[in-house]
Amino acid sequence: MLRWVALVLIIILIALQVRLWTGQGGLRDVWRLQQRVAQQKTENAQLKKRNETLSAEVEDLKHGEEAIEERARSELGLLKPGETFYQVVEPGAAKPGKDAQGK
Repeated sequence: MLRWVALVLIIILIALQVRLWTGQGGLRDVWRLQQRVAQQKTENAQLKKRNETLSAEVEDLKHGEEAIEERARSELGLLKPGETFYQVVEPGAAKPGKDAQGK
């Protein structure tokens, strides 16, 4: 009789261990979730850094004339009155009217 009780208890223990390791909500799921949380934290940190950079740029554009001037010069090609625009062409650069094969 004692052998049967011990055998049933061992079978129940094995079944519980299998469920713990492989079942829904088991250790495998916990490890997977921990990995996803770590990935999400990394992504959140990158996004936070990007947001801070954008926020600083917006603040600079709202209050700083230098940033507006820099944008106007680089993106729109604007000049101040009395300034002269010089374009530097690197030697060996492609000449207008020729394609990449030199025809």
